[in-house]
Amino acid sequence: MGTIIIELMGGLGLFLAGMNMMSHGIEKVAGSKLRSILEAFTKNRFLGLVVGLFFTAVIQSSSAATSMAVSFVNSGLMNLAQASGIILGANIGTTVTALLVAFKLSAVAPIFVLAGAIMCNFFKAPMVKKSGEIVLGFGILFMGISAMSSAMGVLRDMQFVIDFLANFTNPFLGMLLGLVITSIVQSSSVTVSILVVMASQGLVDLRICMFVILGCNIGACTSALLTAISGGKNAKRTALIHLLFNIFGTILMFVLLLLFGDFIESIVLMVAGGGIDSGTLGRQIAYTHFLFKVFQVIVFYPFMNWIIKLTYIIVPGEDSLPEEKENEFVAHFISNALPDPSVAVYVAVKEMERMAYMAFNNLNLAVECLIDVDEDGANQVHETEKYINYLNMEVNNYLIKINQNAIPLGDANKISAYFHVNGDIERIGDHAESIADMIPAFKDRNLTLSKQSISELREMMGAVNVVLEKSLKMFVSGDETYMKDVLDYENRVDNYEMKLQDAHIERLKEGVCSARAGVYFADIISSLERVGDHATNIAFALTKSKADA
Repeated sequence: MGTIIIELMGGLGLFLAGMNMMSHGIEKVAGSKLRSILEAFTKNRFLGLVVGLFFTAVIQSSSAATSMAVSFVNSGLMNLAQASGIILGANIGTTVTALLVAFKLSAVAPIFVLAGAIMCNFFKAPMVKKSGEIVLGFGILFMGISAMSSAMGVLRDMQFVIDFLANFTNPFLGMLLGLVITSIVQSSSVTVSILVVMASQGLVDLRICMFVILGCNIGACTSALLTAISGGKNAKRTALIHLLFNIFGTILMFVLLLLFGDFIESIVLMVAGGGIDSGTLGRQIAYTHFLFKVFQVIVFYPFMNWIIKLTYIIVPGEDSLPEEKENEFVAHFISNALPDPSVAVYVAVKEMERMAYMAFNNLNLAVECLIDVDEDGANQVHETEKYINYLNMEVNNYLIKINQNAIPLGDANKISAYFHVNGDIERIGDHAESIADMIPAFKDRNLTLSKQSISELREMMGAVNVVLEKSLKMFVSGDETYMKDVLDYENRVDNYEMKLQDAHIERLKEGVCSARAGVYFADIISSLERVGDHATNIAFALTKSKADA
């Protein structure tokens, strides 16, 4: 008996280890891409549903998908309606693991283990190693299933097991068991997969498994609820959407099973194939899980707005900030609350993007205020620069925190570049401030720029704005089609500096411009040329293409 228990627990351990290794490997290899898809293609609930389904099916974890949705909402990158779509999709996507288990791939598991081990140990390329982790995890997962199946085959013939399972028919106990186990392992996929293995050995029947699956639905909400504890009100509402959807769905299915259990069972048998006593019981349970989830999504999809409204009743009010922090609020994160590491890097990029646009706008404001000799505008430039400096420190601290956590391989390689980009954005803000610093001298000495100087300055500023815009888009999107425009306009900015310096010297000779104003004008165009350099640094931060250009 002791040997059987050890084999059963060992098989379960292999299954859990393989599942974690596979999902973590996928996250490291493709996490940043999947995360971008998750945020970009959730503009409406249906798209969110499709993306949530795909995302969960790939990473084999609805808990990760819903926790990520909570983090996105908490970071201000997604609203509740968008998050609700991801949650609906994740509920269907989570059934993929059990469906795979039901197809009994254990015979080929050693091949995957060997292939994965070779990729992890005999290749130096990080991407191959991480891909090997996925393959190895897949093989270990099915070897664990094979070990559990072997142990359960022996248990099936033991009289005390037969007697216990014969009396295990209470639907409430079945639900409770599913809820407790899933809450502990924080994965409905694991619990249902174990049910599939047990059923394939004839240890449980289809009807009681249906009630256990209903309990799994509620237990699967644990991860999202834990993630939301440290988040704001909207993060808590997101976790509640997940919980309420599963509670309402469980209640509905529970009542339907009590009233129409035989009919529902016949539908499952028709879809999955085989009879109730055939060797296809494991597949029938996997299909039950899938059909329940699809049915719940179809029924409750039209009522998701009502569920969202209910979360506002349960969690009333809006997030508030301490009074002294009102002018220092970081839009996409609060520095002491790091979201899910898989979301954190994306959040940092979005915050740097917001900070960059603030610096760009401040630069334009500084130039126009200098032209108009507007001291009030100069004060506004200085206030915004304080905010930019604050954001710069917060982003740096945030990146340090991210670097201390386990993050996808692709993101880990980018962290150093992000520090440099953050610095380049802050330097652009400094150039705006240095231009604004000239305004008091212009007013005190009654200085003005000539009409020709103003025209040339605005012309150069137009080229600077284009290179800033294109560079930021290239950095945020990773789209290298912006590269040509970035290089072209950066060259234009360089040419403008030389051209304007020469024209300025000619005006000084002709007495069109004053010598004092001329000194400031030379400093301005020099600052704008440096801004162009910083913009190019931002564009090429994540690519080696600059060296080849």
